[in-house]
Amino acid sequence: MEPAELRRAVEAARATATELGLRVDDVVVVHDSDRVALRLLPCDVLARVAPPGQLADSAFEVEVARRLAAVDAPVGGLDPRVEPRVYVRDGLAVSLWIYYAPVAAQITPAAYADVLMRQHAALRRVELDAPHFTDRAARALREVTDRERSPDLSDADRDLLARTLGEVSAAIGADRSRDQLLHGEPHEGNLLATERGPLFVDLATCCRGPVEFDLAHAPDGVAEHYAGADPDLLHRCRAVDWAMFAAWRWRRADRMPDRDRWRTEGLALVRASLGLCGRA
Repeated sequence: MEPAELRRAVEAARATATELGLRVDDVVVVHDSDRVALRLLPCDVLARVAPPGQLADSAFEVEVARRLAAVDAPVGGLDPRVEPRVYVRDGLAVSLWIYYAPVAAQITPAAYADVLMRQHAALRRVELDAPHFTDRAARALREVTDRERSPDLSDADRDLLARTLGEVSAAIGADRSRDQLLHGEPHEGNLLATERGPLFVDLATCCRGPVEFDLAHAPDGVAEHYAGADPDLLHRCRAVDWAMFAAWRWRRADRMPDRDRWRTEGLALVRASLGLCGRA
């Protein structure tokens, strides 16, 4: 967030928690991107604050968390001291979560696969209206095909991303027999090592698709421990995943740190994934 927006987010989180009876003497920025995560002390709450345009996404995330908590899924939970919902303050969406102190524990590929399988099993027990992952690919495709939004893309790279987000994504989505609810982005940054064991966070990306789409976000080696994973489908899902990542990096408005490096890296990973499934 811009400095002024971050100050608004901090004040919105502070005021919301205080009105709910939680003591806030200090606010620590845990993560700052389009949404900001703040640790409120001494009540020790994690406040997630989103801009006005993401109110629906924040409400969706809270609903996903509520339903997964009911089936004992390995996810970070909402703070039990307040009503589990989104609070709107100064136009910003504020949700309050349990803060989990990080522990110095390495999550091995086998442990990663185990917690992801448990997450998928819990998601199969949840009834929820969620978009298909191909809807996300379609949004990324619109960024790629709009030259005003992505003016720096070369014709060859634009064609690569368009084919992957269009043709490869559509081919995966044509077969819905393996689809189920997914986390959506279960990468390392969204899996916390805690005293309760590994817990997934950032649930707003929940979508439908094959489990291989989730596995595509996991570190190398995890899929080897996930029973029944289809290697070819995994490579195709990785190609689509990296194509979405690259599409966001090539937007004129993207602000990701070290963006130029990630632009090049994203395209290289798309090509590598397509090569592994014979689609380069």
